[in-house]
Amino acid sequence: MDEILLRRLTPGVLGILVRRGADFAAAEDAVQDALVEAVRVWPAGPPRDPKGWLVTVAWRRYLDATRADAARRRREGLVGEEPAPGPASAVDDTLQLYFLCAHPSLTPSSAVALTLRAVGGLTTRQIARAYLVPEATMAQRISRAKRTVSGVRFARSGDVGTVLRVLYLVFNEGYSGDVDLAAEAIRLTRQLAASIDHPEVAGLLALMLLHHARHASRTASDGSLVPLAEQDRGRWDTESIAEGVEILQKALARDRLGEFQAQAAIAALHADAPTAGETDWVQIVEWYDELARLTDSPVVRLNRAVAVGEADGARAGLAALVGLDDSLPRYAAVSAYLHEREGDLTAAARLYAEAAQKAPSLAERDHLTREAARLHARGCH
Repeated sequence: MDEILLRRLTPGVLGILVRRGADFAAAEDAVQDALVEAVRVWPAGPPRDPKGWLVTVAWRRYLDATRADAARRRREGLVGEEPAPGPASAVDDTLQLYFLCAHPSLTPSSAVALTLRAVGGLTTRQIARAYLVPEATMAQRISRAKRTVSGVRFARSGDVGTVLRVLYLVFNEGYSGDVDLAAEAIRLTRQLAASIDHPEVAGLLALMLLHHARHASRTASDGSLVPLAEQDRGRWDTESIAEGVEILQKALARDRLGEFQAQAAIAALHADAPTAGETDWVQIVEWYDELARLTDSPVVRLNRAVAVGEADGARAGLAALVGLDDSLPRYAAVSAYLHEREGDLTAAARLYAEAAQKAPSLAERDHLTREAARLHARGCH
């Protein structure tokens, strides 16, 4: 069973049902039922037109569901709209569905959560982690979003900013290695950049290309994480870096700075350094200052503390941590790194061990555990 194919087809199938008048929540359930059926029957004989097969099965499941509730009254009209036999449209509906889910009746945060769950294929736990909220809170938010758009005909689509935020979060999940979605996010952002002249769309595309260019060097042959300073820069994708820098330069020239352009500028400075020791940390701190001004994000300020520690010394980096909530993801890891740079190896070992317990992925947990063991081996107590 080709799970990647099913993931790619799901948004388009859902989009077709929604545009034909299906209630969003019920359509999503119908598509999930069709996917379960595909997993059951395709191994014995895959269809010639997988998307058309999914549309037909999902639509019939949707009709079955509507017959069981108040939508029965609209049944005859819906039956008349059943897709005709034959190949389904080859048009990619994914990006359009991203805009449909970013509906004006939803708050931006709810629209992002709904799209990540219904279209991006992320779990509620993954979305909650991205938003720094409990899983139960996120589950309630997604349920409310579904109820809000239930029965809504998607005559108006959402704004570009919400769609960009969704694409960014999908890319981050793919880039982390938990879900293989990074390439898909880049593909969709390319589509968006080709259809909309917007500097932040360009900024996001540049950011994705610059980050993804380092993908091959981020893990060792045994699957362990390789920190940026230790990565083999000869394995970086220079074509993607050159493309990302060119896109970013054109966006910055328009003098409409946004958070994705600022993040891309930081990534470009890392990519431009021949070695870790030649990184222009002073300029990176300046870009983090711009990013903090644009977003007022505690995560940005946490990352800025690392840059300050590199530019002005570990003591200055630790001072930059003052006032930040120590429950922030990776706060303990950042603090551990800066304490080690400052020479307090005992505190660093303790903080690395603490950070390992809170790590969001197995690879990151193993890396932090090794860092704590390395310091303990040097006689730290």
